[in-house]
Amino acid sequence: MQYHSISRRGFLLSSLAAPAILTGCTTPQASMSPGVAPGPAGAPLAYSPDPELEARYAAFEDGGFLVPAVPYQKMDPAFLRQRVSDPTGEAPGTVVVDTPGRFLYLVEPDGMAMRYGVGIGREGFAWEGDGVIHWRQPWPRWKPPGEMIARQPDLERYSVANGGMDPGLMNPLGARALYIFQNRQDTLYRLHGSPEWNSIGRSVSSGCVRLVNHDIVDLYERIPHHARIVVYQTPIAGTA
Repeated sequence: MQYHSISRRGFLLSSLAAPAILTGCTTPQASMSPGVAPGPAGAPLAYSPDPELEARYAAFEDGGFLVPAVPYQKMDPAFLRQRVSDPTGEAPGTVVVDTPGRFLYLVEPDGMAMRYGVGIGREGFAWEGDGVIHWRQPWPRWKPPGEMIARQPDLERYSVANGGMDPGLMNPLGARALYIFQNRQDTLYRLHGSPEWNSIGRSVSSGCVRLVNHDIVDLYERIPHHARIVVYQTPIAGTA
């Protein structure tokens, strides 16, 4: 599978075949935007032209879909992907979600970590602990559970029986989804992509943990298979 950046920068992506898993982690894209509410994100700062950021968040083609560029100039720079000193103390290869800070860290060797800004939905506040990224899915199908369909009958067309929502730019799970298990049980906790760049760093009405599609693709390619994940609902020491 090829990843083609409109800026002509490209790299080879691998894909992991995995069964589509039932998820109650999010709702269709059209119902998300009105729920965006201010969180701890600071006011966006002015940027000078930055070729590296332009390339990092340029439009790209992936899996037959053209993913739009992220207007990173409108985002708080703290929530752009960047390498930082690791504040978590976890082993390399571990994914750490700092829910209060709205950050996700992928721990690297030598005391460093790749940090991503995230948006946290109400389901994202419902689980914490230590788990494993058991499945990784490129361009996943979305299949709302029965409980969600009971509340929103119009979602029946995306049920498991009906095969779910087709992958694509409007699919709530975005370009990638990472499924978290604990003690071999699905936690229904997900890391997933989103085109809603303005929700990063904020508390949103639905979903678990969302990254812009550019960042979830980057994370997907960096994490080891069956990576350990730790989710905190309280501030990580040294980051508050």
